[in-house]
Amino acid sequence: MRPAGQIGTITSTMTTSTERPLTRLLQLASPALPVGAYSYSQGLESAIEAGVVHDAASAKRWIGDVLAHSLAQLEAPVLLRLCAAWTTGDVAAARRWNELFLASRETAELRAETAQMGYSLAKLLPQLEAGDVPLEEPSFPAAFAHAVAAWRIDPHDALVAYLWSWLENQVLAAVKALPLGQTDGQRILVSLGDGLDELARRAARFDDDALGNFAPALALLSSRHETQYSRLFRS
Repeated sequence: MRPAGQIGTITSTMTTSTERPLTRLLQLASPALPVGAYSYSQGLESAIEAGVVHDAASAKRWIGDVLAHSLAQLEAPVLLRLCAAWTTGDVAAARRWNELFLASRETAELRAETAQMGYSLAKLLPQLEAGDVPLEEPSFPAAFAHAVAAWRIDPHDALVAYLWSWLENQVLAAVKALPLGQTDGQRILVSLGDGLDELARRAARFDDDALGNFAPALALLSSRHETQYSRLFRS
């Protein structure tokens, strides 16, 4: 048997090198993170209003399409580039990718969403000993990636968690806005969540000139949401 002191040393080392990045990643991906993600549907509410999404099957199809044609094609690879920029201290590169992401938002409310969430997270990170985000208007991916670099979280794991957080928020929005049961919501999470690891791996293989999302229905319905009379969500 190892002496008690030696066991304590080993446990302490394991906590520092393994458990802490995991708990920080869980914290970043948690719905409890006070950035206001719960107040946005990213066009889903407008899709419900238009009748495009009306049950579990159509909700899964809509969420899966946005994941595949929007997040996977641009937001995911940009997040990885932001992680690399913050890790190497390349503020100019981080600024460039942040500006590109802000410019890529299809509507005013989608841009306002990522700017508000980025601002909230950037204000929170110094209080969590993750440092200041040196950008005038950080998007949410830029602030998220800054925390990933500060806490030395693996970028692939961080991207999977980021996508999971987005997916979970979309499912929660669907459950709130549709006659959709919790079990149906969990089935959507299981079905779409199983593909997140491979999606993150594909995102790492994108060349810079291959980035770009194409989701015209999302853009149109998001623009309609800006003047939608009755709504629960801010986007």
